[in-house]
Parts: sequence; structure tokens; C-alpha cells
Amino acid sequence: MVPVLSLWLPIFLSAVIVFLASWLIHMFLPYHRTDVKKVPAEDDLMDALRKFEIPPGDYMIPRGIGPQDMKNPEFIEKMNKGPVVVFTVMPNGPPAMGKNLAQWFGYCVVVSIFAAYIAGRALGPGAEYLAVFRFAGATAFVGYALALWQNSIWWKRAWSTTVKSTFDGLIYGLLTAGTFGWLWPS
Repeated sequence: MVPVLSLWLPIFLSAVIVFLASWLIHMFLPYHRTDVKKVPAEDDLMDALRKFEIPPGDYMIPRGIGPQDMKNPEFIEKMNKGPVVVFTVMPNGPPAMGKNLAQWFGYCVVVSIFAAYIAGRALGPGAEYLAVFRFAGATAFVGYALALWQNSIWWKRAWSTTVKSTFDGLIYGLLTAGTFGWLWPS
């Protein structure tokens, strides 16, 4: 076994590498530019919603209270009539990129800590590069990618977006794996 604290360097460095890779992917590669679509008559819809002063949060229209609503004829009629919408309202103004980036980096550190924990429990000092690569990489991939699938299953997020983000998670997992394999203690 290798204690998590003795893996502070691969934890931190892999988080930095993933953070930079995600910046490169999102700034320079075009494949995420189609993750969200523009609503027809965007200005009209924004004007219509503005008067309700909806606080930031996650919403669904129509919204059922529980399983009993799934059988309620009025609710079923609303669902059939549509539109059925799941949406997130964010605070007004430009996004707080500093806060978002800090949270993303913190998340990268957390994923790397779990990769360190799993690999450190499974392997000892001096483990082969490929063994470290497999344990750290699989754990990091799970942390970066698999939880995204439930958003497509339950909330109908476009599968294309989920698949692209899963591909990103694979890249992040491989980068984490390589960093841990390189810096694993002898």
C-alpha cells in the first residue's frame, strides 16, 4: 500500500494537467460548440420569462409532485400538450469564470485524490507503470465521465453532448494515469 499523502505530487500535478487539457479542449477544439442549441425567438422568450423573476435553480415544466401525478389526467394532458422542459436558471450577468474555474480545479484534485486512494490501496511502492496507469486511469475516468450518463438517461440531455464529455473524461483519465505512472514512488 501507498499512503495517499505520499502521492501529493501526482495528485496535484495530474489536476493541473487535466485543468490545462480541459482549457485547450474547450478553447481551441470546436466539438463542444454544439452542446447547447439556441432557442427560436430567444429575445421574445427571455422577455416573457423575465417578468417572473425566476430565482437561480433547476426547474421542470410541467412539474409533477410525485408518482400520483403520473396518473393524473391534468398532468398527462400538460405533458402531451408540451412543451416539456428541463432548464437551469443562472444568476444574471456574465458568468463568474474565476469561481467556476476554481471549482473545476478543486474537482480535478478530488478525482485525483480518489485515483490515488484506489491505486495506493491496490499497489505498493515500486509498482509497474502499467499497473499504476490502469488503476489510476480507470478511477479517474469513472470520476470524470460516467456520472454524466444519468443526465441523458433521466433528463434527456443530448447523448451527443454526453458522448463528447465522456471522450473528454477518457482524455482526462489517460492524463491522470500517465502522471501517476510517471511519479509513482519506488
